[in-house]
Amino acid sequence: MGTIVMLFGGLSSAYIVLRGVPSWENIVIPPILWLNTAILLASSATIEAARRSLSHARLQGMRTWLLISGGFGLAFLAGQLVAWRQLVAAGVYLPSTHHSAFFYVLTGLHGVHLLGGPAGLSYVLSKALKKRIDPVKDESLKLCATYWHFMDGLWVYLFVLLVLA
Repeated sequence: MGTIVMLFGGLSSAYIVLRGVPSWENIVIPPILWLNTAILLASSATIEAARRSLSHARLQGMRTWLLISGGFGLAFLAGQLVAWRQLVAAGVYLPSTHHSAFFYVLTGLHGVHLLGGPAGLSYVLSKALKKRIDPVKDESLKLCATYWHFMDGLWVYLFVLLVLA
């Protein structure tokens, strides 16, 4: 996660500096991103419900919440693709403006890193289905949830950064 912080910190710094150049042109942020943000925040709640279920040894509940969380994560990614398609339909491409370039790069990199969430959830879910997860000793869901919350927080930061251009 430290590497991700450094990557996005550097890109954020460049973004903030370049916003001051005279050639900066804002793009209209696709409205679907508001829904995407709500979906991602809901996924944080559902992954916490999965953790609570595991801590109470309710494995079926944990599996259900993990599936819902993964579904939210995939819905977010699909929503990001819709946002990109909306920009393309409006004639806004990666090289159109500085703002569009940062939008595509920041959201694309976030999406790539977000793929680690469903991968981690799949691992935890497979352990649960094989009944190889111990509610007391197993840390895999806790680690997965930490990464999930980190990526959610990163998205909120990026969203605010892009909207306030």
